[in-house]
Amino acid sequence: MLVVLMGPPGAGKGTQAEKITKEFALLHISTGDILRAAVKEKTPLGIKAKEYMDRGALVPDELIINIMKDRLAKPDCAGGALLDGFPRTVEQAEALENVLTDLNMELDAVINVDVSADELIDRLTGRRVCRSCGTTYHLKFNPPRVRSICDHCSGGLYQRSDDTVDTVKERLEVYGKQTLPLIEYYQRKNLYFAVDGSRPIDEVFEDISAYLQERKEE
Repeated sequence: MLVVLMGPPGAGKGTQAEKITKEFALLHISTGDILRAAVKEKTPLGIKAKEYMDRGALVPDELIINIMKDRLAKPDCAGGALLDGFPRTVEQAEALENVLTDLNMELDAVINVDVSADELIDRLTGRRVCRSCGTTYHLKFNPPRVRSICDHCSGGLYQRSDDTVDTVKERLEVYGKQTLPLIEYYQRKNLYFAVDGSRPIDEVFEDISAYLQERKEE
């Protein structure tokens, strides 16, 4: 089974990815992970990607697609995989489709963990991180015992620059512009399933699991 998992920043996609891969025995593949692995292994594509990463530039789609193709061609993907956060655009989706055709593989489902912009802003702007040990808190959902002080090491807590209201709104706007056409693309292929990610984690996973089981049995 091959599944794409989508979701805006703060939707809880990472948590659901962990549960999905465990329940359905899927390999978890994210763009960031495969890029870092290719760079570390010093593959020809990894060396090219490192040139872009070293100067802070975006790695071109063509290069990412080729690295993704190499990864999916490895034997450990034979039992199925979850593509986390990829593709992000229709262009990437079309390229992925060509890759899967070449590899004699097929996409089974596209899951979108959907959460309203207002709730995402609430989730992301409330996040605080310890400067000393890196422990993450949330002022509303997981607050420290003493405000601005880490429970574990008494280090000071701070708000990341990408967690401010203006930055979060900008990130969500960019995500929306990129993914709306992608949603329509997969809806036309009857692969798309949206789940309400504002509910408790287990309820969200229950819906995802039921849908994937249904697709698996088709």
